[in-house]
Amino acid sequence: MRSLLNEAERGARGNLKARLARQELTIGTWVSLAHPAVAEIMGRAGFDWVVLDTEHSVIDTSDIQPLLQALDASGCPALIRLTSNHPDQIKRAMDAGATGVMVPMVATAAQARAAVDAVYYPPRGQRGVGLARAQGYGAGFRDYVEWLEKQAVIIVMIEHIDAIARMDEILAVPGVDGFIIGPYDLSASMGKPGAFGDADVIAAIDAIREGGRRAGKPGGLHVVEPDWALLRQHIESGFRFLGYGVDIRILDAVCRRDLAAIRAPDA
Repeated sequence: MRSLLNEAERGARGNLKARLARQELTIGTWVSLAHPAVAEIMGRAGFDWVVLDTEHSVIDTSDIQPLLQALDASGCPALIRLTSNHPDQIKRAMDAGATGVMVPMVATAAQARAAVDAVYYPPRGQRGVGLARAQGYGAGFRDYVEWLEKQAVIIVMIEHIDAIARMDEILAVPGVDGFIIGPYDLSASMGKPGAFGDADVIAAIDAIREGGRRAGKPGGLHVVEPDWALLRQHIESGFRFLGYGVDIRILDAVCRRDLAAIRAPDA
């Protein structure tokens, strides 16, 4: 049986849904370049999960399946960051073989329920049934139905100031496994785009973290720049689901850092 349906083949990373339920610390990363080798490298590096970002990248629907195949071969759970909370988009991502979805701009419980409905088949949800890669092209449909109930992951993105007052309702929706803060959009919704040191932005992030603690749901944010010290700070603050870097920023940052060191006068 292919690795999408075989937990043992995922090695130490195991069942991501179960790990989230136990609130284990997991650290993932973002892929925005649509080449399977990039996804394969990131998956083999040891991240607990990898997000394929279709919202802010050139990754298109036709790119998703080969990227998923590369991550599947490396035993790394793959989440699709959607462009919107649309049932057709969620269905296609899941049919391609994604472990789950990361749903942008969730600000109400109704929006969270819509995402859950789009991931699961009736009677739990409203997803249409088809035979694609996730279902073993038809041969593994029954196995997929069982896998879906036990391992599909739904992460809601809290990235607007209006969502904070509804955190308890959003995270109480059955099927929501965790949350992640979109720091750029959150700060932008406050009229302070990218001002992560601003007192109001810090307070908003603290309020979201507290909402997750009340709900008993793992959450975190995306540390976009590859700054391991900052990541450590967020871990120590209590976050348990954290994104670290993105392929383009890791590549750029390492190149610039190392070239600066090489060209330094005392090198």
